[in-house]
Amino acid sequence: MSGGLRVSDLSYRFGSKTALDGVSFAIEAGQFCALLGPNGAGKSTLFGLLTRLFTTRDGRIEVAGHDLARAPRAALARIGVVFQQPTLDLDLTVRRNLLYFAALHGITHREADLRAAAALERLGMSERAGELARELNGGHRRRMEIARALIHRPDVLLLDEPTVGLDAASRAAITRHVHDLADDGMTVLWATHLTDEVLPLDRLVILHHGRVLADGIAGQVGRPRLSDRFLALTGAGETGLLAQNKRGLA
Repeated sequence: MSGGLRVSDLSYRFGSKTALDGVSFAIEAGQFCALLGPNGAGKSTLFGLLTRLFTTRDGRIEVAGHDLARAPRAALARIGVVFQQPTLDLDLTVRRNLLYFAALHGITHREADLRAAAALERLGMSERAGELARELNGGHRRRMEIARALIHRPDVLLLDEPTVGLDAASRAAITRHVHDLADDGMTVLWATHLTDEVLPLDRLVILHHGRVLADGIAGQVGRPRLSDRFLALTGAGETGLLAQNKRGLA
């Protein structure tokens, strides 16, 4: 599936604890897929396997047609990643952060300049190019990380809880920007525990205790309301969901 992402029968254990248990799903090229699950569902473990921070013999991952186990360099070159924890150099400017990352990918300085400008323009960050990263608010730092993840022109964009700690307006803006990327042909896997970040037409995979409990179009999976369906499937009480949403907005 050129440009897409396929996960087949993926399992992973931490000692005696099963973090993922036979997880399978496929995302077509240019599709936005929300990976929805409560904290501890296995989302970050899955991202660790997708980015080869962890490895397993149980299952298969294909990125833009490349088997991650057999051709890791080719597969990883097609992935852009925004991790849950920020990974910026706060003492560099926005532009310098992007150029440094481009250099790690072997992109020439002239080409990196062009790509950085295009990525910042796409994320509405052009006017911030000369600012130090530490001077940016949380929402702009996240936009910058997304721009950085696009600098090598990946086919697949992975975002692990990218709106944690942002206010409601910043969360909505980041979600909108990434949906726009999918509309332009980017394959997106967006991990979250917040149902309000999932749109009715999004592809949706619900993960809980390391297993896929639902897979389909969000508006159909979540009838009549996604938040109610999510609670019913995961067994998390209303108090628990409210606590998770508060953490996301803190």
